[in-house]
Amino acid sequence: MGKKYTDSAKLIDKSKAYDPSEALELVCQTSKAKFDETIEIHIRLGVDSRHADQQVRGAVVLPNGTGKNVKVLVFAKGDNVQKALDAGADYAGGAEYADKIVQENWFDFDVVVASPDMMGVIGKLGKVLGPKGLMPSPKAGTVTPDVARAVTEAKAGKIEYRLDKTNIIHCPIGKASFGTEKLTENFNTLVGAVLKAKPAAAKGQYIKSCVIASTMGPGIKINQAKLG
Repeated sequence: MGKKYTDSAKLIDKSKAYDPSEALELVCQTSKAKFDETIEIHIRLGVDSRHADQQVRGAVVLPNGTGKNVKVLVFAKGDNVQKALDAGADYAGGAEYADKIVQENWFDFDVVVASPDMMGVIGKLGKVLGPKGLMPSPKAGTVTPDVARAVTEAKAGKIEYRLDKTNIIHCPIGKASFGTEKLTENFNTLVGAVLKAKPAAAKGQYIKSCVIASTMGPGIKINQAKLG
């Protein structure tokens, strides 16, 4: 571990679970890299993602964005191509982009949006986009007839949350430069969305643990009892 990490770790009581506001203040203090570190949240849920009725997945627009310049690829045809470009899409088109992904291993984008009439093209990319978490879906609002709105939301800081195989959600909630207040707003928005998405089939304690950390900093435990 480097000196900056060691110094940061000294500020944190490993045995303590902090209130969210205190944890977010600490995470800003422990972000000591020369670049503007991303602040991430890791939420372990008391569900079993192997069961369809216990899946937790959705999307939410963070009030202060993520601090990242998001590149958006839109699969559309007809007027929707121009509508997507006018809304700020970096790329918009049809099969030519699917071919580029498959043949050239091209991934110069962060979000994929598709109109429903393009699912025939998108379906063939499942094995490539799926493992990277880039496959568009109606639940996340990235398969929609209103591609312009989806592009606007993605650019404004819409993030998708979903369980990994170990029942943990990993999401960015902004940059260290945002400061405590903006990070708290983003944090509360995301946690609120995850709480609302609690499956009816989930039994027992829903949020098992919650940790926040900057890109290069140590994890800070949050008192899950304070999360609602």
